[in-house]
Parts: sequence; C-alpha cells; structure tokens
Amino acid sequence: MHRSVRHRATGAALTALVLGAGAVGCSDGDAASEQSPNMTPAAAVAKAAKKTEDFTSVSYRMTGRVPEEGRIKAEAQMRIKPDIAMSMKMTALDQGADGSAEIRLVDKAMYIGGNAASAKEMDGKSWIKFDMSTLGDDALGGAALGAGAVDKNPAQESTLLTGSKNVKKVGTEKVEGVETTRYKGTVTLDEFRKSLKSESKATREKREEALEQYEEMGVDTLTMDLWIDGEDHTKQFRMQGDADKGKLDMTITFLDLNKPVTVEAPPAKDVMDLAEMMGDLDS
Repeated sequence: MHRSVRHRATGAALTALVLGAGAVGCSDGDAASEQSPNMTPAAAVAKAAKKTEDFTSVSYRMTGRVPEEGRIKAEAQMRIKPDIAMSMKMTALDQGADGSAEIRLVDKAMYIGGNAASAKEMDGKSWIKFDMSTLGDDALGGAALGAGAVDKNPAQESTLLTGSKNVKKVGTEKVEGVETTRYKGTVTLDEFRKSLKSESKATREKREEALEQYEEMGVDTLTMDLWIDGEDHTKQFRMQGDADKGKLDMTITFLDLNKPVTVEAPPAKDVMDLAEMMGDLDS
C-alpha cells in the first residue's frame, strides 16, 4: 500500500518542481508596453530579466505539457523573501482521478496531497511530508531535481532568453488586460552559459541555476517567448523544447507581484512523514 503512495507522491513532487521553477516577475499595473524605440529586442529582454532579481513574491497560473507527466494546469503563489514558501494546486490532465494534488512548501518541508484518494492509502492521512533538509535523492526515485531545485529562486528561468542570438519583437498583445510587447527567440544551453561570461559572479551563479533542470531533462535547445509590460516586467512566459522523455511546452501567466504570501503546513494529524514511511518499508 505505502509503495503505491510513494510512487504517486514522487511523480507529483517532480511535476511540482518543474512547475515551480518557472516563476518570474510581473506587474499588476495597466501601463502600456512602450519601451524606448531605440531599445533593441535583446536589450528589452535583458532589462526584464534584470528586474526579476529583486522581487519578494509572485502569484501565477500555468498550463502546458511536461515530459512524462503530460498535460498539466496549476495555480500557485510563492514567497521568495525573506524565506521560501509555496502553495500550488495542480492537475495532471492525462492521469484521471489520481491527477490532482495540492503542494505546499514551508519551513524546508514539502507537503503533497490533501485529497480523499491519498487518505484511503495512508491510514486516513491526506498529506505526505518530504523533509527537504534531510531527504536524499534515493527517496525521490533517484531524481536529483527533487531535493536540489525546490529552494532555488525561480526568477532565474526568465533569464534564459538573454542568451539567444536571434531575439526579435513579434508585436503587441494584451495579457490579462495588460498591454505587452511580445519577444521570441531560440537559445541553446551552451549559448546561455557562454553569455554569462560578462556578468558578475553573483549574477552568473544565480542564472546558471536555471540550466540545471533542463540538463536533467535532456533539453539542449529552448524556444522562448516573453510578454513584457510597460514597467519592463515579464507578464507571460512560454518555453518549448524536446526532452529525453517527451515534449516540454509551458506557458506561465503572472497575476500578482510583491503581495503578501502566507503558507501554512497541514495539521499534523493529517500528515504522514516520508521518512517514517521509508523506515517502515525497510524494517
């Protein structure tokens, strides 16, 4: 029984981490996107990427397809500073009744579950807990993405397009009622890494973190779109690529920026700790 729960929770965890790594800054204003006519597409993208470094929280919606898990949709809110916390409700549309889950990250622990299906297989408990401070890769099915990526600043994903050599302006579009300018380009991970040579050490290290999950998935080239608003914030973001185990095609739309985000752990009586579960399996 517990082995089945472990398998399902692991899949949900990895999907959540892929999703959670896509957040970048957004504006809640209605200003039109009017970058300087002298600003090149590459400069506009670089300016938006720079602005993602200082935000404290973001709420966002995402839809698309991730390798292995298939089609997904989710809504989330995430606090970046002063500490990391996240709450996400997601559905894997190709997995039927078992495809819905809620994920909470708080106090260096990730909780997955919150539904009746989970409770049936966990002695009435509806949440499973992953202690990210002590959990090894083996407990997540050997996926290094698991314990390593969840606590990293998700804003760095938006910087990938700065490594493209063919960024172009597509046009202007409204996203969630906000006027934006859309930019598009293709970038290889090698090109992005080479583009970091002129950056400061701190910026380079942060942006290199964005490469890790794509390397793990076997993606070496990304086609990317950014919709940038009049305050030079990314309002919407799409990334597409071919991974070892399927297509990656995610669209992330940003709803709020720098608004208070509070995430609470589920009640202890409703939680099954993965460490305890693993101990039971080994005994």
